[in-house]
Amino acid sequence: MRSSANGTFSAGAPAAVSASSRSLPAASPSAGSPSAASPSAGSPSAGSPSAGSPSAGSPSSGSPSETARAQGARDLPRLLRDGPFHLALRAALTARGLPLHRVQHRLAARGIKLGVTSLSYWQQGARRPGRPESLKAVRALEQILDLPEGALLRLLAAPDPAAPGTARPPARSYRALFSVGAAVEELLAGMELPADGGLHTVGHHERVRIGPAGELLGRESQHVVRAHRDGVDRYIAVHHGDPGCDPERIRVRADENCRTGRIRRHPEAELVVAELLFDARLRAGDTYVFGYGFEDGTAGRSTEYVRGFSYTGGQYVLQVRFDEAALPVRCRRFTRSGPDAPRGRLADLNPSGPHRAVHLVEQGVRRGILGIGWDWE
Repeated sequence: MRSSANGTFSAGAPAAVSASSRSLPAASPSAGSPSAASPSAGSPSAGSPSAGSPSAGSPSSGSPSETARAQGARDLPRLLRDGPFHLALRAALTARGLPLHRVQHRLAARGIKLGVTSLSYWQQGARRPGRPESLKAVRALEQILDLPEGALLRLLAAPDPAAPGTARPPARSYRALFSVGAAVEELLAGMELPADGGLHTVGHHERVRIGPAGELLGRESQHVVRAHRDGVDRYIAVHHGDPGCDPERIRVRADENCRTGRIRRHPEAELVVAELLFDARLRAGDTYVFGYGFEDGTAGRSTEYVRGFSYTGGQYVLQVRFDEAALPVRCRRFTRSGPDAPRGRLADLNPSGPHRAVHLVEQGVRRGILGIGWDWE
């Protein structure tokens, strides 16, 4: 598939874009149809979690696999250098192979009382330690996880990019990320959405399905976001299909904790932009979980799936599953700085047996393009 994109904006600012054969940024306002959808009626009261909002996720009790530990060890030096805090903590826990309940016991042995749930919040970015007793626990964690003194505390000294009121760095424009960026910006401008959508991606798990003729059948996303200002009630998803696709036949699905609003299509650029309305209006700091997808299957053979990111963000997982009648001879993950830039950070991926799937995991996404490509012969 070419660049399809989907993004994280509330009321319309680009955040991240996903694309298959071509590459387009997602996470920006959706291009869609008709009347502007009105904001959802049920906004949560201050401090109450919204209807699709995880309080912080469930704590992990099992030990990570050897593969996960190796990945954590590879990511740890970079995350300790660049942050953010929650990803560095998560990578350290994974690399050391310590489940949260064991960490809690080791803290207790040092006279520090900290719940497993709090540890889970910290490593997911749902909470950030700041009180004196919490900072004391972070110092102890550095010892327990065999980290240099001050390695985690230093990251807490930096402002939290997802915190309410924190200025976000400038986003990369769609034109800088995708060949059809101008068409995306044209569609978004017609929707009169604010420049900043107000959302920060905490985690995004995307599944792509390739059909028996090698075509992109569709893709599904499970998205966890956090609002960094009050009043956020929507997300914009952008889909850029493969050459020859028919945007009029591409269907948008609102699967969980959202509903479709305006949908715009650009046949010449082979684009679909969709507005996804939340079931609640978020306050700054609220988290929200929602699911959506695009059903395509209207183009020919696909050779890659990419997502463009206008902002840095949290964890991104991409899985591509192939039909048993159309198996590629080679799959590789890659990054790209722009639409015409060469691929970088290439790494081979091996399909997982009977499931015929490959995947990548990026613990903390950076601005640019990330994807999986494959060869048919």
